[in-house]
Amino acid sequence: MSANPLLIGVSARIYYPGSQGDLPGVFTKTLHYLEQSVAHWVLGGHAAAVMIPAVTRDSLVLRSDLDLDDYAACLDGLVLQGGNDVAPQHYGEQPLQPEWAGDPVRDAYEMELIQAFMKAGKPVFGVCRGLQLINVMHGGTLWQDIATQRPGALDHRQLGQYERHFHDVQIVEGTRLAELYAGQLRTRANSIHHQAIKDVAPGFVVEARCPDDGTVEAIRKVDGASYVAAVQWHPEFHVPGDTDTVDDSPMLEDFLAACRAVRRR
Repeated sequence: MSANPLLIGVSARIYYPGSQGDLPGVFTKTLHYLEQSVAHWVLGGHAAAVMIPAVTRDSLVLRSDLDLDDYAACLDGLVLQGGNDVAPQHYGEQPLQPEWAGDPVRDAYEMELIQAFMKAGKPVFGVCRGLQLINVMHGGTLWQDIATQRPGALDHRQLGQYERHFHDVQIVEGTRLAELYAGQLRTRANSIHHQAIKDVAPGFVVEARCPDDGTVEAIRKVDGASYVAAVQWHPEFHVPGDTDTVDDSPMLEDFLAACRAVRRR
């Protein structure tokens, strides 16, 4: 890593006491955490990963005490981790099942974070849930549950398989993603989600789909100057040297190059 590496903010996952049963010790506290593979993915691009804490209901500090604009000013870019569902209330729906109610606290924190980085002109990259939240924040909608609402669709999640579950991905010609993967528009990616984009947000283009059922797999903002891109799969889980699945390196390098360009300006 260089003496003055890029500083990439990563949104926090949030663990709530009791959400995984009656666990003792530190699990009686609200935890903000960074999944190791995401940190290693950023570090693999010779950048430093910096987790940005959230303010939740039981925080010791008030929401007014946390100025996310300060983080956006001192960091070079933002990566949104995966995690639990986006709350349907943010796209005008009620949860079809109680377990699909999502996490409105994390949603609000991450949407403020995205807005702060966009306002500062800093690049934003979303992973899985990050793609879904970016889409919802800009006026798009989601399928709350693919299997329920699109019964003819491919199985996009297999419990017990996690990142070892894969399907084909078709990159859309003429997009920035197609430029990054010239000559390799058909590939395979891991699939660990039960929700997906239904209506794409205004100002965004679809950069990849699942060829078997049309599920949106990547989007990018095309109106305005902000670099905002996201994928439905988890690039941080790619095994180095695995030629059977999509190599995450071009995406990461493109994102970090945009971060460097902004830093130079």
